[in-house]
Amino acid sequence: MEETMLKEERREAILRYIEDNGKITTAVIQRKFKVGYGTAMTDLDDLAEQGLVKRIHGGAMKIRQVGFNPHIGNVSARDRCIEIWPNYLAIAKAAVDMIEPEDVVYLSSASIGYLMAKELPADRRCTVVTTSISIAEELRQKPAIRVIVTGGEMQENGNFYDEFTMNVLRRLRFDKCFITAAACSARFGLSIQGGRNIGIKNLVLDQSRMKIALFPKEKIGQESIMQICPVSKLDMIITETDSDTEECSSLEEAGVQMVYVQSPGTEEPKNE
Repeated sequence: MEETMLKEERREAILRYIEDNGKITTAVIQRKFKVGYGTAMTDLDDLAEQGLVKRIHGGAMKIRQVGFNPHIGNVSARDRCIEIWPNYLAIAKAAVDMIEPEDVVYLSSASIGYLMAKELPADRRCTVVTTSISIAEELRQKPAIRVIVTGGEMQENGNFYDEFTMNVLRRLRFDKCFITAAACSARFGLSIQGGRNIGIKNLVLDQSRMKIALFPKEKIGQESIMQICPVSKLDMIITETDSDTEECSSLEEAGVQMVYVQSPGTEEPKNE
């Protein structure tokens, strides 16, 4: 009976830790609760089976709610990057490496698109199309890069979504587009919290020769309210090495090429 109580208390503590930190690794469980690797794995597997956490490689993370945040869409890409998350930066750098000289590319108006703009070498001769004032302003400092801003009625977040924007995009073609969304799963595809950007994203995908999506591990295997498109519309997803293994396999089975970057600070768990 005492062992059962200790197990339940430990698992409650694990859930509190995930609630506070977003995720936990088996290494942290081993260290924090002084248990072996097998026990840590069993704890996480059981919690996942109960639907309380989502398993990822080497640990577990908080289950993303399908809720609507009315404020996040009104924050500019630049302002979202006041605190730069290392995993977002790693993905952005990998995406920038795929931009070749003379490419015409579309950059997502989200924070990861802004990080790409910051990381683009000043001497990389290419054309960037954006619906974001923040991204355009960042690229203005790099004279080798040609910048096309779609225009339209500017929203509070410095982005454009209206019919004027759509008409400009219809007249353009891209070698590559780099997009993201609130969530990505093999079952539901790319999904988002609000509908105003769905038309823009689908149009950009239709106008692009190569369609590349950028998703940190916390968005892989998750589903938001509104579907943008099925994953079969993508050519490639750039994500992290410790993203949900099963979900990544399902994405590959759907025909998407998966490209992995090392998750910053990731340590492989030690078997005991």
